[in-house]
Amino acid sequence: MTRQPSAAQRRAIRTADAESGLLRGPAAALASLVAQGLALRHPRSPHRHYLTPAGQRLRERLDAEPVRLVPQSAPDPAPAPGSGAGEPTGIFHARTATGDTGAPADPDPLREREVRSAWAGLVEMRRVTNPDRSVERPCDWERTHLTHAAALALEAGCCRGYLVSESAQPQAVRVDGPDSRAYAATLERAGWQTSAHADRRAGAAYLLASPRRV
Repeated sequence: MTRQPSAAQRRAIRTADAESGLLRGPAAALASLVAQGLALRHPRSPHRHYLTPAGQRLRERLDAEPVRLVPQSAPDPAPAPGSGAGEPTGIFHARTATGDTGAPADPDPLREREVRSAWAGLVEMRRVTNPDRSVERPCDWERTHLTHAAALALEAGCCRGYLVSESAQPQAVRVDGPDSRAYAATLERAGWQTSAHADRRAGAAYLLASPRRV
């Protein structure tokens, strides 16, 4: 990045979705963030924008700064195209072990479209941010959002009934569910490495999964 982001760009970065990095804001501001390597533009319509790992790091720095209050008389900026009320957001929320029930057993056409879109965006992020432009290996964003990234890989691979949670290992997640072999195969195709384990207390098998580095 060669210059400080403008007020509109900083607002877009600060208000990006915490899970997916989805950005909303003026088209010119989003285009400038892409040019600075802070965001990427999804190749498929409606061409939403997402923070790159560099953009995520900048947001962390911005979050540590005091927020300037906007006078009440100042008008709100116009919403970005495709962000109207009632429209699908395209944001995929991982189902973790905290207060959730795992992946749904029955297909949901709307969710399937959202998952396909989110996976395509993640693959594009790999292409843009991996030094060798590889789409076969997880990117830095996935390594800092392990639960979200693993759940997306599983659901994009049409797995059902899984439950993804944090593990005692800082660079791995735990995957529970009735079909460990299918989960392992899906994650490995998506660039993860897995190992099978037994939970003696629960009397069930589970996986540990972590993003592959090479």
